[in-house]
Amino acid sequence: MILSRKTFSTPLGPMHAFASADGLRAIVFDGSDPAANGVRGEVREDPRDPLLCACAAQLGEYFAGRRRTFELQLDPVGTPFQQQAWRALRAIPFGETCTYAEQAAAIGRPTAVRAVGAANGRNPLTIVVPCHRVIGADGKLTGLASGLDNKRALLELEAPAAGALPFGAVEGR
Repeated sequence: MILSRKTFSTPLGPMHAFASADGLRAIVFDGSDPAANGVRGEVREDPRDPLLCACAAQLGEYFAGRRRTFELQLDPVGTPFQQQAWRALRAIPFGETCTYAEQAAAIGRPTAVRAVGAANGRNPLTIVVPCHRVIGADGKLTGLASGLDNKRALLELEAPAAGALPFGAVEGR
């Protein structure tokens, strides 16, 4: 399979978007391993790919505070459980958070909290599939493949539009 790639700048650093013929396969921060995010096979740089241009434009609008939802065709690679967990992430409203336990309950698997956390850790579509909106049961920021500083920045970006800080989180260890 041949995937197209576009690299673009964001306030949090360069990002790379990858697309298959069926949709966005992955969106990752610079320094992330694309292969760990479902990017397999030949990759060709294609800065004019319409889907990748739409992705870069919509992320630009998100960072500028002008976009709360994304309208992009997605094609993430994952197990059925991961796909289910990622669909639940897309249901978390802009500017709000939930816990891993709440996400597990939302997919009908209330005892699968650790598995949900692992699935979120494999989310290949950062920001667009908002795993940054999931926090620990104690309100602490936990896990984001690109780091807690990025998670904090994304939540702070969304907080003003929500009308208040979305949570009383303190930094996790």
